[in-house]
Amino acid sequence: MASAFYNVNDVKRILECADSHAYKVIRELREEMAKKGYILPPAGKISKAYFDERLYGCPKEQLA
Repeated sequence: MASAFYNVNDVKRILECADSHAYKVIRELREEMAKKGYILPPAGKISKAYFDERLYGCPKEQLA
């Protein structure tokens, strides 16, 4: 079963960035989610749906 979360390696690959930047992005997105009242994924991970929405600017369904 595919995971519903991206980890730091996934974020690094998608953004083509260093570890430190990937961790920063995950941290910032998790803070946004917490402020909006979302239940947070495990530490060091970010929801694929939330990440894709923030990265591409639209819900994942609209990307197809």
